Amino acid sequence: MAAYDWIKALHVIAVISWMAGIFYLPRLFVYHTAAPKGSPQSETFKVMEQKLLRIIMNPAMIVTWITGLTIAMMGGWERQGWFMAKFALVIVMSAFHMWLAAKRRAFAEDRNTVSERGYRMANEVPTVLMIAIVILVVVKPF
Repeated sequence: MAAYDWIKALHVIAVISWMAGIFYLPRLFVYHTAAPKGSPQSETFKVMEQKLLRIIMNPAMIVTWITGLTIAMMGGWERQGWFMAKFALVIVMSAFHMWLAAKRRAFAEDRNTVSERGYRMANEVPTVLMIAIVILVVVKPF
């Protein structure tokens, strides 16, 4: 049981780190859209976005997945309805992460096509997903 507690603690740390990045990267994109291509400000955003994604978000997502699946197997939750719903939402969150990674590449190549407003709206996606995931984990409604 001690291993379970350590894995669970690592999972919570990874989720917090991942979510921090997933909330912050679209906000950086909002500001980046206002920066002229090739400007010092734009180049600074490129570095910030790359480091956030590669150093924080990607490792945090990987650790979240590994520890989350481990906890699920240890808890025997693989076939419970609330877990299956949560699992589906985590897949959606991961797809959003990959969409953000693609948008970061577009910015790096000066070919962004999403508006500031688009990134502001996209910034709401992880909030809705997070609320649903937390409710499923804590309340276990089904």
